[in-house]
Amino acid sequence: MFDVIAFVILIGAGLVVLSIFTSLISFRVGAPLLLVFLGIGLLAGEDGPGGIVFENAQLAYFIGSVALAVILFDSGIGTRFQTVKAAAGPSLVLATVGVAMTAGLVAVPAHYLLGLDWLYALLLGAVVSSTDAAAVFFLLRVGGLKLRERMRATLEVESGSNDPMAIFLTVALIELIMAGGASAQSLTLSFLTTFSLQMGLGLGLGLASGFLIVMGLNRIKLEPGLFPVIILGLALVVFSLTAVLGGSGFLAVYVAGIVMGNMRLKGAVGFRRFQDGLTWLAQITMFLVLGLLATPSQFPQIALPAIGVALALIFVVRPLAVWLCLLPFGFPRQETAFVGWVGLRGAVSILLAIFPIVAGMENGQLIFNTAFIIVLTSLLVQGWTVSPMARWLGLTVPPRIGPVEKVELELPGDARHELVVYRVATESPVARGERIPRWARPSLTVRDGRSLRLHEAGRPQPGDYLYIFALPSFIPLLDRLFANPAEISREDTVYFGEFGLEPDRPISDAAKAYGFAVGEGEADQPIGDLLRARLGGAAVRGDRVLMDPVELIVRDTDDEGRISAVGVRLEPRSDPGARLPVFFSAQDMIAGLRARLKEKRGGSGA
Repeated sequence: MFDVIAFVILIGAGLVVLSIFTSLISFRVGAPLLLVFLGIGLLAGEDGPGGIVFENAQLAYFIGSVALAVILFDSGIGTRFQTVKAAAGPSLVLATVGVAMTAGLVAVPAHYLLGLDWLYALLLGAVVSSTDAAAVFFLLRVGGLKLRERMRATLEVESGSNDPMAIFLTVALIELIMAGGASAQSLTLSFLTTFSLQMGLGLGLGLASGFLIVMGLNRIKLEPGLFPVIILGLALVVFSLTAVLGGSGFLAVYVAGIVMGNMRLKGAVGFRRFQDGLTWLAQITMFLVLGLLATPSQFPQIALPAIGVALALIFVVRPLAVWLCLLPFGFPRQETAFVGWVGLRGAVSILLAIFPIVAGMENGQLIFNTAFIIVLTSLLVQGWTVSPMARWLGLTVPPRIGPVEKVELELPGDARHELVVYRVATESPVARGERIPRWARPSLTVRDGRSLRLHEAGRPQPGDYLYIFALPSFIPLLDRLFANPAEISREDTVYFGEFGLEPDRPISDAAKAYGFAVGEGEADQPIGDLLRARLGGAAVRGDRVLMDPVELIVRDTDDEGRISAVGVRLEPRSDPGARLPVFFSAQDMIAGLRARLKEKRGGSGA
């Protein structure tokens, strides 16, 4: 018995280690990392060289659910309230209406290509209707892709919150198929009741539990090493308790993570390090197990129609659903196109595809195999092209600062400050002589292995390690002082403009200098205020306003959303949205209608 357990541990640990080493290769060739983990699971499975027979669908669902809860909790911890606020409207619509539309639209190719009846086709649509949080967060955060704030926030919040709707639709359709002769009225009532309960409990318990966990943990004394363990344990309690009460555990744990990540939490620094490694382990384990569960030898018989459904989802269904959902929110064409493209399917779709198998449904294995092929196609087509697509559409934002070397240490007790250790980069502002603010005077300098006090160290030198006590909210300001400046490429100059303008100067000064006209009553308005007004009252880094013949660009904003730096581009680049003959925004359509009416009036007048 002991030999069997040891062998199982050996196999499991070996696969995890192999996945990690293989990830080094995937980073070099640009392969989607989650696809690599899934591929190793397939190779280790019964049809691969590994030959491991794993057919326990219930165990796979259990492992996958716990892993997904950990990933969503980590995603919530890393999501700022400002991010949620910036994308609340479009994300909520995409996570509910968008998921339902996707499920309904996918049913059409599923019915005609796979020969499924309409209910089973709708079930397959529900299974693959949500984007995958693990894949999206990996590409946007770990992958280092810098995007415009509102669009990035929309993608992150949508991927973290759309799983409950997909799970709900899948369970409801399975019950409908299994019920057979149930009346439409009773099913509709059950549908609405269950949906309200799942979403309401998930949101309510997530908010309440996140707040209570922070309040409780900040009042107790524990060994520092126990804080990460108890935080994770409480997060899983929130997940499971909400599910037991009939709510969406996935939504609850994500919302609890958002609340906890935006409050001051004792042990948070140590927990983030612990959670980082645990989230990687959860992602690797989840994709390995789901890869082991699959039987690739069954794929060839449905491969072509399944790929057809996947391509319809990628190129037609997701873009159409996103366009209709984002139409009221004024997204430009290129941003709508990109949100439609970043609709990666992943572990959630495979997890949901296990439901029909566990329920013993007639086409359960067919739905699972089809969903698996759809996920593989999505990761291959979309996962490999997210960065090139963002660059082609002109949506990438140059980094604010270059790399910074630092270590954050949490102080014991209830101290509000943190101890931050910075290594002075060679070309950083500090190394070039810029003064460190009085509120961040170094308490200790380590130079060439020697510890020096402030009066002994003198001016900071490149390579020094400076120990600074600072409030957590001020650390981003210090990052800019101790980092090398971001490398300015030609693309960055095109993006932010050749020259800078003071946002507090009157717009009339810039109008005279660059030869553009301003409206009546706008001449004395500050440049920053005018840009915010033209942008609908809110501006983010990279926003641009055409003032023919130049373009004014938001170079930076402060913590309160005010424009702090403006650039001017003398030769405005062509609008990437003009390359797209689709995804017209409401403003585009209104402008087109006005132009047509004006043209018609001019023609009739002639």
